Amino acid sequence: MSQSVLVSLDGTVLDPEVPFLHADDLAAVRGDGIFETLLIRDGRARCVTLHLQRLARSAEMLDLPEPDAQAWRSAIEVATRTWVDRNGEYAEGLLRLVYSRGREARPAGAGAESGAPTAYLTVGPVAERVVEVRANGVSVITLDRGYSIDVADAAPWQLLGAKTLSYATNMAALRHAADNGYDDVIYVSSEGAILEGPRSTVVAVMGKTLVTPPAETGILPGTTQVATFALAAHEGWQTETRVLRPADLLEADSVWLISSVTLAARVTALNGHPLPATETCQDFIDVVDRAISADE
Repeated sequence: MSQSVLVSLDGTVLDPEVPFLHADDLAAVRGDGIFETLLIRDGRARCVTLHLQRLARSAEMLDLPEPDAQAWRSAIEVATRTWVDRNGEYAEGLLRLVYSRGREARPAGAGAESGAPTAYLTVGPVAERVVEVRANGVSVITLDRGYSIDVADAAPWQLLGAKTLSYATNMAALRHAADNGYDDVIYVSSEGAILEGPRSTVVAVMGKTLVTPPAETGILPGTTQVATFALAAHEGWQTETRVLRPADLLEADSVWLISSVTLAARVTALNGHPLPATETCQDFIDVVDRAISADE
């Protein structure tokens, strides 16, 4: 059985069986914080720079203090090394960075450090479902997210594009999909534009062109998508960001949900319509697998 890891931002390795978070931490009582999830593969945390850049963007959007990139990088190295020491170099791990606004109330008599943000890292095993969907893909239902593609600019307090701890609606969407016989979800806007999955970025392969929805539609910029498009463009693929509709996905050579830990999961059916595999599928998987090694 895998041995989990808990590390504080100062690099201290803690006992994951000992309670760490205060009950009044705003991460727990309000979901007022942000997080990042990285894959540990072959003994290395992948796409560290891209994740730290997105952590900083999310912190700015939530008016959190700017994260100390070097401190986070050092803590990532400690967490990764500890995971490998405990579980072996080839055990994939899910590394999570958590950064919240801290405790709701400053305890009486506490020092100046009280009320500071809470910051820590955990590592655990990659879920069994990840191996399955990498190999076999996912059936997907589209669900209305309930807002327009221009709401990110019109209502910045919605925090669209930030990776916040407030994931209750995403989890509800996934449960709804499962209750209706689907594996995953692609959100659409009120205009019917493709947005993103609850925990993934949508990429359509059309010949030698990769297409993904623009971040301006209010989606989370995907680190794996950024890395994949950069490598693909270097290797002769065309890459585009533009508004997609469900009909575009039905006509694509293949459709993928990509993310930091699952990597590439092919959409095998959309709203009950089968999406057959094509000869470019393995090419795309190979690009994603290599892309996550290109950024340290």
